[in-house]
Amino acid sequence: MDQSALIQAVVKEVLTQLGTANIAPRTSSGAFGIFKDVNQAVDAAKRAQKQLADKGVKVRDAICKMIKRIGIENADSWGKIELDETKVGRLDHKIEKLHWLAGVPAVEFLKSVAHSGDDGIGIDEAAPWGVIGVVTPVTHSIPTLSANAINMIAAGNSLVINAHPSGYKCAVMAVRTYNKAIAEKFGIEDLICIIDPPTLESANAIFEHKDIPLLAITGGPMVARAAMAQRKRAVVGGPGNPPVVVDETANLDLAAKSIIAGGSFDNNLLCISEKEVFVVEKVFDRMMEAMARHGAVRLNAGQIESLTKKAFAWKDNHWAVQKELVGKDCSVLAEAAGLPGGGGVKCDLLYGETDESNPFVPEEQMMPFVPFVRVANFEKALELAVKHEHGFGHTAIIHSNNLENITRMGRVMNTTLYVVNGPCTAALAGGGEGYPSYTIATPTGEGVTNPMTFTRFRRLTMAGSLRVV
Repeated sequence: MDQSALIQAVVKEVLTQLGTANIAPRTSSGAFGIFKDVNQAVDAAKRAQKQLADKGVKVRDAICKMIKRIGIENADSWGKIELDETKVGRLDHKIEKLHWLAGVPAVEFLKSVAHSGDDGIGIDEAAPWGVIGVVTPVTHSIPTLSANAINMIAAGNSLVINAHPSGYKCAVMAVRTYNKAIAEKFGIEDLICIIDPPTLESANAIFEHKDIPLLAITGGPMVARAAMAQRKRAVVGGPGNPPVVVDETANLDLAAKSIIAGGSFDNNLLCISEKEVFVVEKVFDRMMEAMARHGAVRLNAGQIESLTKKAFAWKDNHWAVQKELVGKDCSVLAEAAGLPGGGGVKCDLLYGETDESNPFVPEEQMMPFVPFVRVANFEKALELAVKHEHGFGHTAIIHSNNLENITRMGRVMNTTLYVVNGPCTAALAGGGEGYPSYTIATPTGEGVTNPMTFTRFRRLTMAGSLRVV
């Protein structure tokens, strides 16, 4: 046998031992998971997923811990890089979102259920899907792909990502860093694949690819609808417009501090953030005073009108958010509102009184200005909260010490996340119990995603065997 034939035989034997003999050779257009072509990325991800399956749960656990460690160690620099590229949000909160990776669940969330009886045993397993197609948003580019990777790899899957075009360069950087570390430590290449550059065509190719059985989509209404239109399983994080209700029994100082903390987080980019507040007449003026007391800056009617004209445009029979102000600091919005010395304003949140017709109320504006609407009573507040949440089923918040009101709002709103007497971030372990995630799947019903979200049910049955009695 000549040397060339010998080398080919050895390679074939190694591939067979790895269980990858039937998968096409690696055709990466760049190192460590960076691809221009979706087909090449999927081929590489298939190979990596097979290697991951062969190595077992302990390796999955180690990889997830590695991703968390790398993300947290690089939080300061990656946060700045992401902010410089996307131009939306706040640096301190970009950094904090990467630190939240520590709480993202991994293999410890996987569950198996055993059945034992006269007819034998059955074991229900959480099995991987294989290659998952992922779309990440501009609002949380690196955090979303990192948290998705932890959940999905814990469940035994690999990923092919189409990042938002305005935040893909930082995503590519993170993917390259993660893959390099995974390859060096565990010998698995291209476990997390990403398209560089992302396009509508590459997104469609991922949506329609025959070897991608599951989609995980975090983004705006258009991409969510496109994913749900596919003839395959999709886990979709849809839009939100979370209302806040403040009744006459609320601790107004706590309410103010919570609304400021949640509504200002990353300049209101979070889909769970406080977007509009309905306050009962009896405590409205005191609530507005509490907001000022805790550092928010109030705009008057004229300033709100000026800001509204620059923040929205009437297009195709609805209000459209102007991207120029999305995710910008309070100083930028204050200047747009004509606030004296606006460009020098130092605060976390702007607020002011509006009626419900102001577009800041019905639209998911993602700016650090929160409108407050005066209402006659709790019943009216709840009615408007339901109306302006639009049936998204995403997030709702109440500040109250009336158990009947708290219970009633929770039942009527029927949202995935419901926060009582805290900031929105409490729903994702930011000051509350639970665990964080950056894909909140409301339209498709999975809710706060975790590793079990990205598994499929598989049952092993041994009829008449291994009975314990």
